[in-house]
Amino acid sequence: MTTETTEITETTEITGAARPPVAAATPPAPGGVPAARRPAPGRRTRRPATLLSRASRRSVAVVAFLALWEVVPLVGLVDPTWLPPFSRVLQSWVELAASGQLTEHVVVSLQRSLTGFLLAIAVAVPLGLLIAWYRPVADVLDPLLEIFRNTAALALLPVFTLILGIGETSKIALILFACVWPILLNTIGGVRGVDPLLIKSARSVGLPSVRLFQKVILPAALPTIFTGVRLAGAVSILMLIAAEMVGAKSGLGYLINNTQFNFQIPEMYAGIVTVSVIGVAFNYGLVRVERRLSRWRNG
Repeated sequence: MTTETTEITETTEITGAARPPVAAATPPAPGGVPAARRPAPGRRTRRPATLLSRASRRSVAVVAFLALWEVVPLVGLVDPTWLPPFSRVLQSWVELAASGQLTEHVVVSLQRSLTGFLLAIAVAVPLGLLIAWYRPVADVLDPLLEIFRNTAALALLPVFTLILGIGETSKIALILFACVWPILLNTIGGVRGVDPLLIKSARSVGLPSVRLFQKVILPAALPTIFTGVRLAGAVSILMLIAAEMVGAKSGLGYLINNTQFNFQIPEMYAGIVTVSVIGVAFNYGLVRVERRLSRWRNG
């Protein structure tokens, strides 16, 4: 046994081979996680600091605008009767919210806007996929779509009112008509803009048409489709206010119009500010949905 050990030792010395070093065990952290896997100190604190810095940069222009709004009427550059300071508008907004009037109008407007907007998505996305994918359907429908696409939605407001009345149906129909076109056109453009090599590759492996739409066409066209959806979201708010200013008894459009007629100028601006906040929140929500549905692209 001693002779074999001596021979192994001599062989190691002659060849210069050495045994691999044994890695030192990393002492576990108090929580049971090895120190090598623990996040670097300050990593958790950098993210809130980054978010705070980004939020500060993005809010500079808004804060400057609100400060200008506050100062201009106070120094007499404009008549405070027609443009009250922002602090007075904010006070009126708080009073409307505390009385419950603002909440009531907001709920009614959101119901109308979301109903027309969701119906537009349900109609425009399948129709856009059909027109973009099947050339005979596009040849038949394109002339009619061009006529309606170039017709202003507000020009059809009297038509919707005469046919459907001044109730909820005419307002939702107007929002539906106005929101269909951004979604439809962007869906058609997104599908037709898919890389042909992707389609050929999918077909070469024998992918069925349904799976081709699910795995190739829709993911590739989704960013363009969501651009149209976001545009339609803004259009739904604009058309809603216009529709509520004609023959409505509730909603933010009615609130703005009614306060103007009653010479309640701060309350009128409070309604306008509420519309802007809802539009920004609506767009932010759609951006979040788009990021969740297209996480592969964000990565």
